Amino acid sequence: MEKIDKIDIRILDQLQQDNTLSMAELADRVGLSASPCWRRVKRLQEIGVIRRQSAQLDREKLGLQFVVYVYVKLARSSRDDLEQFEADVQHWPEVVLCELMTGASDFLIKVVTEDVRSFDKFLRERLLAEAVVADTQSRIVVRTVKETSRLPLNVAAINRES
Repeated sequence: MEKIDKIDIRILDQLQQDNTLSMAELADRVGLSASPCWRRVKRLQEIGVIRRQSAQLDREKLGLQFVVYVYVKLARSSRDDLEQFEADVQHWPEVVLCELMTGASDFLIKVVTEDVRSFDKFLRERLLAEAVVADTQSRIVVRTVKETSRLPLNVAAINRES
């Protein structure tokens, strides 16, 4: 792993809060001048710590009010079936998160749709239409209490090494 120091952590923390900051604003917030700050951001991008920068949208204001977590059990937990499901899920825009799990289910997916009818259509026409899927169990989200894409940089192992 590439060396990441406390200044890098401050840069990452600021970018997690607001990735629209100008380089001058970012540099000021982390105590650098613009050029060294820009070089650090560029390096963090090159080593893959910053994968991409994107806007965080309000799904409810966009009419995407229905969130469901679905546990997916495959017919067989073979490498081919795992790879097939992982490839299929890449083409389903309703799936915003897919995690390979241990335990009774093989995957946990987070599905975002407009309403229960849209979810039912997704379930019938996409998820259950896959031959590799044996069973699903769905959990409907009643209310989102916390949602963030910010990583807990204050507890990262790299903080203890710097």
